[in-house]
Amino acid sequence: MPLFRAEERRAIESLARLADCNPFSPAFVQGERAILGPDHTPAGAVWSLRTEPGAENSALARIGVVAERAARGARDHLLRRRIASPDELRLYAAVVIFTLYQRYADSLHEIHLDPERARRRVPRYRSFRRDLDHFLPAERLPLPQRVDAAHLFACFYQVRRAFHLIHRHIVGASAPAARLRAAVWESIFTHDMGRYWRLLHDRMHDVTTLITGPSGTGKELVARAIGLSRYIPFDAERETFTATLDGAFHALNVSALSPTLVESELFGHRKGAFTGAVQDRIGWLEACPPFGAVLLDEVGEIDAAIQVKLLRVLQTREFSRIGETTPRAFQGKLIAATNRDLAAEMRAGRFREDLYYRLCSDLIVTPSLQEQLREAPGELRNLVVFVCERVVGAEGAAELADEVLACVEHDLGTDYAWPGNVRELEQCVRNVLVRKEYRPPAAPQRAPAGDLAAALGEGSLTAEELLRRYCTLAYARTGSYQETARRLELDRRTVKRHVDPELLARLKDSSAAPS
Repeated sequence: MPLFRAEERRAIESLARLADCNPFSPAFVQGERAILGPDHTPAGAVWSLRTEPGAENSALARIGVVAERAARGARDHLLRRRIASPDELRLYAAVVIFTLYQRYADSLHEIHLDPERARRRVPRYRSFRRDLDHFLPAERLPLPQRVDAAHLFACFYQVRRAFHLIHRHIVGASAPAARLRAAVWESIFTHDMGRYWRLLHDRMHDVTTLITGPSGTGKELVARAIGLSRYIPFDAERETFTATLDGAFHALNVSALSPTLVESELFGHRKGAFTGAVQDRIGWLEACPPFGAVLLDEVGEIDAAIQVKLLRVLQTREFSRIGETTPRAFQGKLIAATNRDLAAEMRAGRFREDLYYRLCSDLIVTPSLQEQLREAPGELRNLVVFVCERVVGAEGAAELADEVLACVEHDLGTDYAWPGNVRELEQCVRNVLVRKEYRPPAAPQRAPAGDLAAALGEGSLTAEELLRRYCTLAYARTGSYQETARRLELDRRTVKRHVDPELLARLKDSSAAPS
């Protein structure tokens, strides 16, 4: 007789898949739906689209109840029979682990929020150990793989911490924001969480993350979420975590410092190594703890000589302070960020190809605010409310948000491009708070042909929009429907139907403007 009935097994298999699934991905919602069936009421196509930090997922809470019931029933059945296939034991262990995570997630979240508690003994570990022994007694069950309690507890702590940090640092209810959260989760755990727990949890510092995207899109916040979400082992004898998050993340903005200062900040220096070096200095690579991370912001502007030294760090995990030859080990994770086109920088000879290919083993692209609003126009209100809460607190956020949105509509228009991205939106909120207006610096008007090229690069045009714009652009050059049709190899009537009068007027105005 099998351990699980056919219907029960389908639900448990879905639970096992859910436990290994990226919680910020559409697949997670599909997994919830497979388990709850008609009782599933998600907040949206991707439940992580919610903007409230720490928002509860009611579907996940109900799944936790289903998992615990299944775990209890399977345990009783298993201990009576003491016979199960390896696959049945694997599914049973997955359901137990899911159940225990749901049971202890809140306690681990409290430790994350209070650094002092992370330094002390964790009383809940003993309870966790008892629960684990209750459901997975190693001496009574022939488990396919031994479950180490301390490692599992550390894994739970990392998952809860990463989930909170991603929600805290990456806000937004647009699909691009949701995709960014999913990408950050994969940067921390990879796409295969089972393999991560078995083999990679103590090796991910060897994987360098490169974050690219326009200025003002939160690259440092993404780096912070990744850097503070690393695996921290748990000491079962002392019943405490082996490290805290104090000093675990440091951001160095390369563009704000001279090459000498960048080198000193990064590698450290020996007393007398250069003018002004009056004492030994520890650099951030040396100060970074084993479970920490260093962000090199604006890495595209780093000096050529430092690029060589940085390449050595990535190749050997070793470096030397300025003025000495003693090798020192870098034990943390390196994260780099830039708004520059590194491919163009390499073609121009300003950025080393070998360094780029060491940096890009994990690549994340942060979306512009315009991209987010294009896919979800209503997202502007959500983001404005979020920024207002940070500026004036929750009590006055709604009132200030209404003022900001009214000023945006009156002064900028609903199609404003927000070239400064979220950073500009934050300053807009502060401007409205102080002066009840926001007047951005006049941006140079891009020619319609440039608009078309930019849209092509972004891949944001439908086939119909592309034909309309290109027919209009070609007609503006030729002034003839027949010649335009010949050049584009289209029917004359098709060209005439797709020429946009408004866009044609803009093209004529731009060509008539003085140079």
